[in-house]
Amino acid sequence: MIVKFHVSTHERACMVDVTDQVRRIVNDGGVREGVCHVYVPHTTAGVIVNEGADPAVVQDILAQLDRFIPWGGNYEHREGNSAAHIKAALVGHAATILVEAGDLALGTWQAIFFCEFDGPRQREVWVKVPQR
Repeated sequence: MIVKFHVSTHERACMVDVTDQVRRIVNDGGVREGVCHVYVPHTTAGVIVNEGADPAVVQDILAQLDRFIPWGGNYEHREGNSAAHIKAALVGHAATILVEAGDLALGTWQAIFFCEFDGPRQREVWVKVPQR
């Protein structure tokens, strides 16, 4: 089953913790064991698993991506958002998280982040969990 939810972003680049939404989908689906796939169907956004305890980590990730892939670089893409496409390509559009004992098997500090690189926008996140 695929469950979709929306994420509203309010900045050009940001990372939104979606762990609780994904966890709720796993719990509501009654999944006890298996694999949870989180997918972002956008070319200028992505999803990652990374540290969710210290907000400085998110700031550091976004700052370094901007440093290596500046918005105002010399790009050919006519829409003017090539930096967002490149960042999304590097971050990736999917994450896989194991499900164990009815919960996401994340490490102590791990969280699932929707990564926006061309906002503000209304986006979707798709989550696939096994059938009961």
